[in-house]
Amino acid sequence: MNRFLLFGAALSAFVAILHIGCIIFGASWYRFLGAGEQMALLADKGSLQPTFITSFIVIVLFTWSCYALSGAGAIIKLPLVKWALCAITSIYLIRGIVGFFLMTNPLGRSTEFWLWSSVICLSFGIVHLIGLKQVWQRL
Repeated sequence: MNRFLLFGAALSAFVAILHIGCIIFGASWYRFLGAGEQMALLADKGSLQPTFITSFIVIVLFTWSCYALSGAGAIIKLPLVKWALCAITSIYLIRGIVGFFLMTNPLGRSTEFWLWSSVICLSFGIVHLIGLKQVWQRL
């Protein structure tokens, strides 16, 4: 089993669980995790919009976790696993890089949010990239 993809799966699952925390615990978690004041205010008002948006993110992150597990050889081979892992890796890397450019125009988020989330996404992307490179031939 590929340790890097196993770690990548754990990272995506962990972040998905943090997002579930936002749904359960509301505005304070949205604020703490940097979702922006608008999402926090909507959650405070009881709007379902933050729940729907965050639920979509949770589904995506758990799906990515499953694909990393599949690529690692920990679960059955999922359809298009090689190309899905390429897409997941690319999204993490691109999000990580683009976030650094958004620090100068934070779009309603703090500079710290863009810095830390970019470092995190870039790190996740690198972990996936190393794992993907290691298993490429067998996928």
